[in-house]
Amino acid sequence: MTSLPTENEPDERAGADLEVDADLELEDEDLRAADGRVPGRRGRATRARLLECTAEMLHETSYRDLKVVEIARGAGTSPATFYQYFRDVEAAILVLGEEMAQDGMQLSALVRERSWKGKAGYAAAEELVDAFLAFWEEHRSLLRVVDLATLEGDQRARQVRTRFTHELTVALSEVVDASRKEGKLPAEVDPMATGGVLVSMLGQVAAHLYGFEFWGIRTDDTRRSMARVIYTAVTGAKPPSGS
Repeated sequence: MTSLPTENEPDERAGADLEVDADLELEDEDLRAADGRVPGRRGRATRARLLECTAEMLHETSYRDLKVVEIARGAGTSPATFYQYFRDVEAAILVLGEEMAQDGMQLSALVRERSWKGKAGYAAAEELVDAFLAFWEEHRSLLRVVDLATLEGDQRARQVRTRFTHELTVALSEVVDASRKEGKLPAEVDPMATGGVLVSMLGQVAAHLYGFEFWGIRTDDTRRSMARVIYTAVTGAKPPSGS
C-alpha cells in the first residue's frame, strides 16, 4: 500500500492501556503492540475500538485519506495511543484484512459440512451463494482497499486477499474430485481449476451485483443462476426441477 500521511502528538496517557496482562497467552502474535508487548484487557479494548473506527471510516473515506488523528478521535483516544498498537493506518487496515480472511474461512467450512447430492446439494449451492454475497456486502469497503493494494503490488494485501479465496477453492475442488471419482464428472476435469473459476465467479458477481440490478437483472435471478452453475460444475448433475 502507498504510505499514508500520519500525525503524532505527545500523550501523557500513552502506555497506560498497554500493561501486560499475565493471564493472556503471550505467544499470541496477532495482539502484540508495536513495541512487542501484549496489551492487557484494557489495552485490548482500546485496540478493538481503534480497529472498529478504522473500519467504519473506510465506508465513507478513501483509505488514502484516512488520518491517524481522526481514527484516534473517533475511538476516544489519542494518536500516540494509536501508534502503540499500529505502525500506521496501513497496519490497522491489514489487521482488519486478516480478521476478514479468518471470517471468510466459514465459507469453506460450509462447503465441507454440507451434502452435495441431489436436492441437498442444490440447497448447499444456494447457501454458499447467499453466504458469499453476505460476506462480500459486510466487507465491501475493506475488500475494495485490499483489491486496490493487491493491484498495486502489495504482497501483504495479496496474501490477505487469497487466504480465504484459496481455502474456498480447495473446499470446492474436494467436492469436484469426489464427483469425478464417482464417475459423475469427466476424468479430465481439473478440480482446482474448477474451484478457482467458481470462486472467481462468486467474487466478480458479488462486486458487480448493484450493476446487475441497474441493468434490470433481479438479485434473486442472479442468485439462482449462480447456484445452478455451482451445483452443476461440482456435481455434474442437472439442478433439481423447479430450481
